Amino acid sequence: MQLSRRHFFKIMGAATATATATVAPATAEAWQSKAPPDPFGCLVDLTRCVGCRKCEEACAEVNHLPAPERAACQCTVFEKKRRPDDKAYTVVNRYFTGTVDENDAPVPTFAKVQCMHCQDPACVSACIVGALTKDETGAVRYNVDKCIGCRYCMVACPFEIPAYEYFDPVTPRVMKCTFCYDKISKDGGLPGCATICPTEALTFGKLQTLLDVAKKRLTQNPGKYIDHIYGEKEAGGTSWIYISAVPFETVNLPDLPDKPMPELSETIQHSLFSYLWSPIALFSLLGAIMFGIHKAEKTKETPSQKGGRDA
Repeated sequence: MQLSRRHFFKIMGAATATATATVAPATAEAWQSKAPPDPFGCLVDLTRCVGCRKCEEACAEVNHLPAPERAACQCTVFEKKRRPDDKAYTVVNRYFTGTVDENDAPVPTFAKVQCMHCQDPACVSACIVGALTKDETGAVRYNVDKCIGCRYCMVACPFEIPAYEYFDPVTPRVMKCTFCYDKISKDGGLPGCATICPTEALTFGKLQTLLDVAKKRLTQNPGKYIDHIYGEKEAGGTSWIYISAVPFETVNLPDLPDKPMPELSETIQHSLFSYLWSPIALFSLLGAIMFGIHKAEKTKETPSQKGGRDA
């Protein structure tokens, strides 16, 4: 039995209409946050950071990474902006934002950067094999045994944090701050960076407590701080939060929407893949292509070829 073009598209049209009616209730469901109820966090007070880079040293030691570049140098190392990579989970940069002292000398602001351990991480949502997970401590954890090296997490992260061991041809890994989850979950300890900061620019604890501490500092020192806690709402909230005397965009903290990054992407994914919607669309497309190819082949036949067949 031959399937005519009209009959084919009639069948697919009916199937598509049925699928659309079926998917509607699924897409109407509200997206649900998967953030843990009572995570840990770390408050970074940029007004207290002096750029000593002790946090870099402690991080390297705890995570068995190479020693920081020019660890004892507080001058030339700041001449270039650095990012966390496969050999450094955290780095401190220096920014001149226009602030001057009483002698009109420029005053630097130092800012530590690392994985923000988002409450609803885009990297976790993007990972197709579950190599990245958000656990109850607030840490975004990485399982190298599940990782297939697709690096979707690197594309998805709004903070551009995950790095890849490109120069390890045998067992390359995605590398990023672990939040020292072994120390905080098993030993009740602190992340390495938070244990060593000499100016108490880093404060570790329960995230809600840290938010209260940050709000109190802003209220008590309105002339000292920008009236905003970075990470309280950005990207749906992060485990690392910042307070500062200068605008956050001047220290390379991106301006992000308040909605969690996975909210839109997961809603689209669920809409597309619920109730066979994508397979129906795929087979409709393939069927149309096959029909077009078959028609093109018939059009190419010359009258003499047709007459030869008839003879």
